[in-house]
Amino acid sequence: MSEFLPTGIQLSYLVASALFIVGLKQLGSPATARQGNVVAAIGMLIAVVATLLDRQVLNYEMIAVGIAIGSALGAVMAYKVDMTAMPQMVGLLNGFGGAASALVAVGEFWRVIHSTGAVPLDESITIILSVLIGGVTFTGSLLAFAKLQELVPGAPITFPLQQLVNLALVLAFFVGSGFLVANPNDPTTFLALVGISLVLGVLFVLPIGGADTPVVISLLNSFSGLAASAAGFVLMNNMLIIAGALVGASGIILTELMCRAMNRTLANVLFSAFGSNRTAAGGSAAEIQDKTVRSIDSDQGAMMLGYARSVVIVPGYGMAVAQAQHAVRELADQLERLGVEVKYAIHPVAGRMPGHMNVLLAEANVPYTQLYDMDDINPDMDRTDVALVIGANDVVNPAARHDSGSPIYGMPILEVDKAQHTIVIKRGMNAGFSGVENELFYKNKTMMLFGGAKDVVTQLASAVKEL
Repeated sequence: MSEFLPTGIQLSYLVASALFIVGLKQLGSPATARQGNVVAAIGMLIAVVATLLDRQVLNYEMIAVGIAIGSALGAVMAYKVDMTAMPQMVGLLNGFGGAASALVAVGEFWRVIHSTGAVPLDESITIILSVLIGGVTFTGSLLAFAKLQELVPGAPITFPLQQLVNLALVLAFFVGSGFLVANPNDPTTFLALVGISLVLGVLFVLPIGGADTPVVISLLNSFSGLAASAAGFVLMNNMLIIAGALVGASGIILTELMCRAMNRTLANVLFSAFGSNRTAAGGSAAEIQDKTVRSIDSDQGAMMLGYARSVVIVPGYGMAVAQAQHAVRELADQLERLGVEVKYAIHPVAGRMPGHMNVLLAEANVPYTQLYDMDDINPDMDRTDVALVIGANDVVNPAARHDSGSPIYGMPILEVDKAQHTIVIKRGMNAGFSGVENELFYKNKTMMLFGGAKDVVTQLASAVKEL
């Protein structure tokens, strides 16, 4: 039995890895996402049980205490955290994953130092990589969480010579790494490397604005996977290596897709401090004053929606902030009662994390069959009677199609201006994150409905109910 156990553990890891891949594939579609979550969770359960059966595990009591504490905290977070705060929680959990990987590397370094006096070359390299990626992920994710939670300003934060400081720290880390490889029993140098990695994580996220956090969260998620994979090499654990590689690869692919959705490079997102200059573009002040804004009240909006044949609802960050998803579902139900066809148009970077709008609408039990990606819904916009925009801005700005001088030029948008009529729910006429004045607000077919998203949508639902 003892001879079979290592083989059984590796076979269990193989089964768990297959379940991770299947679960990851199913997470790619709203129709199978819940099932994918269950499949991946079963895979993780198998991996944990197999690891606990490993004879190298000596202290089951401490592991049991850790599982109990983690399970309790996870259950509390699952029940207490609002769906609108999901981006913050994802960012925080990314950080915890990075911290765990870094702590594994630190613990292994100290174990080897005290047992053999020196760390082998191959192990030194994997420990250094794990510390770097894990440390950057930990502090970077904590700062992203603080920005989203508005504990620190969400706008990009820059200071003179910022890039030179970053470069100097990176060079210092590599020089220190070389010194540690040459002197593998030097704990002072190792602790200095840990400190540099933590500082780099903060400086990495500082110049990134709030609306770019979906990309940053996705990238940090990828980093947490790479950190786990590096920790797997430190511990020689195949399961950690495979699972971390899957998370790292899927995270970087999602990051690239999101950058394409904004027509920006990853370097531009990370280093340009995009959105720090909040000046309106797209015309002089005189030109803007000459433009006409057409506003309506809730009763007029309800008439337009209730007597339409088709309505496309475009949710944005304003809907998330107002927690208006349940009111939106109520409005959609009332419209469907009148025979109106209702669809939801989801932009890839709407909200504050990948899939933010999908998560919020799922909480309100919106059928996934009504959710349409940008590429699927845009061809139907010119046949749509009313497009209802709730708190979205840059992702519906027509300037992205034709204004080559605009910061968002070339960015794929939801083409709501092609609908027969467009209703925009917004508190005021403020520009979006890009600082660009939104041409949509001044179109002849656009009606502005001013007010908080939740209050306005609730009023619309009540008015439609009376039709």
